[in-house]
Amino acid sequence: MLRFYFLGIFILIAAILANFLASTLGLKSWYDLLNGLAVSKSYWSEVNFKDGLWLFLFYPLLLGLGSSFGNLIYLKLFSL
Repeated sequence: MLRFYFLGIFILIAAILANFLASTLGLKSWYDLLNGLAVSKSYWSEVNFKDGLWLFLFYPLLLGLGSSFGNLIYLKLFSL
């Protein structure tokens, strides 16, 4: 259970950093996409290729890397 908590913390940190990076680069976040779709189904027309790459490729990749990094740190700290 401690391992899941530890990994969750690292995924959360990775998500915060990824959202900061997205706003710095002017990319849409999942929050922007879901809010836009809640307002209008035609919001998809405002999502460009760069935003799509970010949302469906690089954002999950960064979260996965955060999880892998958290797992590595967990194993270094708590393995006997």
